[in-house]
Amino acid sequence: MSTTSRRDFLRTSAGVAAALTVPVEELLADPRPVPRALPRTPLRPDEPVRIGLIGTGGMGTGHLESFVTAAKEGRANVKVVALADVCQPRLMEAKKKAEAVQGPGIDTFTHYPDLLARKDIQGVLIASPEHWHARMAEDAILAGKDVYVEKPMTLRLKDALRLRKVVAENPAAIANVGTQYVMSPSTVEAKKLIAEGAIGKPVWSQTSYCRNSKDGEWLYYGIDPAWQPGVNLDWDAWCGPLGKAPWDAEVYARWRRYRRYSTGIIGDLLVHKITPLLFAMDLGWPTRVVAAGGHYVDKVMENHDQVNLTIQFEKEHTMIVAGSTANERGLETLIRGHKANLYLDGRTTKLVPEQLFANEVDERTVTGEDHGDDQDALRLKWLECIRTREPSPSPVELGAKVMVIVDLATRSMWEGGAFEFDPQSLKVRKL
Repeated sequence: MSTTSRRDFLRTSAGVAAALTVPVEELLADPRPVPRALPRTPLRPDEPVRIGLIGTGGMGTGHLESFVTAAKEGRANVKVVALADVCQPRLMEAKKKAEAVQGPGIDTFTHYPDLLARKDIQGVLIASPEHWHARMAEDAILAGKDVYVEKPMTLRLKDALRLRKVVAENPAAIANVGTQYVMSPSTVEAKKLIAEGAIGKPVWSQTSYCRNSKDGEWLYYGIDPAWQPGVNLDWDAWCGPLGKAPWDAEVYARWRRYRRYSTGIIGDLLVHKITPLLFAMDLGWPTRVVAAGGHYVDKVMENHDQVNLTIQFEKEHTMIVAGSTANERGLETLIRGHKANLYLDGRTTKLVPEQLFANEVDERTVTGEDHGDDQDALRLKWLECIRTREPSPSPVELGAKVMVIVDLATRSMWEGGAFEFDPQSLKVRKL
């Protein structure tokens, strides 16, 4: 080999080696401009908040029934005026249930933009599969509607950061994420105690969402033989942003089990437990996430049935999170501070001092206000925010931070290794 050829070979080899060892960064900022939202429909103090619901599956119908029941019982001045779903059997069944309580007059749409075009609607609840959350929420905000979007806020982090940008540039919109445990009395009291300095610096925390089944998770979502794509179900519209796919009733009914359409335990379950801890503590952005686990029992489900997360934050805090659909024994929710510890359980927040600070910090238990079901409390709070224009307790800004954890943990589970997020550059890289 000549000297020149050898030099070129070494230079090329070194370049290949460097490319294999230097972490690749992914820019998640969306360069597209954000349009200005249409004006909101005015709401008089004495008139009901008129809402539409997109998605009439199990979660959407549950929300629907709760709204019409709250109105009938006089707990909320609200009226459901429209429903949208790609599946006619689901849509008509939901309409039937709601009108049995509220009375006739609820309009139905196969295409959700037709619902958003209604000028008399103030609020839209989105309970579609998570791959549709980002686009539907953005479309609703730009249509001049206030939004309640189910968790997880989006399927991917890039979509979450886009939605954050949309809300930031249309600040008049009320955008609420359906993570109801921010309303839990123990979470609210923990936030107060931490802000008062009762536990000193929060140094690390733990939580979990664990449950079990004999046959596999999410199989309780039934498959209706009446579903006929192209006849009474628009399958291509359901696939939407992810592109066309062959019809699969299992995927349509149980999409949480599949990697393409869901992050499984991480996005569907763990966000419930992670969000209230972020709400209670001022931690800044998650900056580093690593996850481990696997398919230990449910070998058929594509998503994992056991996950364990370690999360680091800007403001020097580490969070440990466990998730399982193969064993129900989880971790108690606990925030550890330099001076004391907080145990969170429903209405109860227990403050226990560290031994070194026992003479400075008194052990005590705070019992929060009993407001009933947390999810119902968040729904009613959203309606209140629509009237008062107060910010939501579960905003998109908080949801975006949670989605950093969901996205990086999902990458870690499938690719191995730890992942880092830079909140200034909005870049992710594998470490």
